[in-house]
Amino acid sequence: MPRLTWTDLPGTTRTAVQAVFGRPVTVDDLGGGLMPGLACRLSTDTADVFVKAVAVDSPAHRLYVNERDANSALPNDAPAPRLLWTADLDGWLVLVFPYLNGRPADLSPASPDLPAVVDTLIHLTKALTPSPWQDAPGVAANIAGLHEKATRLLARGDVELPGRDLYVEALRGLDVDAFTGGSLLHYDLHAGNLLLTRSGPQVLDWAFACVGAPWIDAAMLVPRLIEVGHPPGDAEALVADLPAWDSAPSGAITGLAALWTLFREYKARFGPADVRDHRARAAAAGRAWVEHRSGIQ
Repeated sequence: MPRLTWTDLPGTTRTAVQAVFGRPVTVDDLGGGLMPGLACRLSTDTADVFVKAVAVDSPAHRLYVNERDANSALPNDAPAPRLLWTADLDGWLVLVFPYLNGRPADLSPASPDLPAVVDTLIHLTKALTPSPWQDAPGVAANIAGLHEKATRLLARGDVELPGRDLYVEALRGLDVDAFTGGSLLHYDLHAGNLLLTRSGPQVLDWAFACVGAPWIDAAMLVPRLIEVGHPPGDAEALVADLPAWDSAPSGAITGLAALWTLFREYKARFGPADVRDHRARAAAAGRAWVEHRSGIQ
């Protein structure tokens, strides 16, 4: 799905942003990513900011609202850029953040970034427990969405699905209550949302933030590590220093591994054509994780 650009915003909306941050000297429209809407770097004579915007009638609007509300609730010690300005204008929701110079974290084996990423995850869990966002949606809604797509895919006899019986067993008796808790979760940690800056890693894009068990963010980082080359056991060992990891029910981790993977299997087959290869690679990593988990149950 192509990204919108700065000039796609209504003129009055652009004028309102410029009234706060100055007239653009340069505008860099940023492509990539899976989230619809506008993303651009706006450099003016007084500021260098990152602008996100989405039409209020877009299906993604609720995610931008979630990001706005989650970011506004983050404590000062959370390693994340803070929202500078937001407004609903001319049928658009606009979010403006400071532009951070940095690069995506390298999660590959032997990467020097890994200790800082793990430390950031530990720090984030401590800073966000208990959740600073009192009205955060519960993780159960996200788990229910994953489970719905997983059930739909598993029921399709016309779709070749490697490991089908393995997934069925992993999801047998899945207890949603095992995912509940009082921590604010990012719920979408991957290399692109972990920006390495001079001041350390910064966690971006809180669109999927929710409240739940504190081990979930660590668990959902595991398949990202596998995807870039870590064996599943090594990937789990990397996040095992998280204080909450020891309290995570083994069956819940396995169930989450299956749900995460089946969602990507579903999208690899039925999602937008331009992201199917990406989803298929992620699904392969998740399938390796489920296979590993099935051996330690």
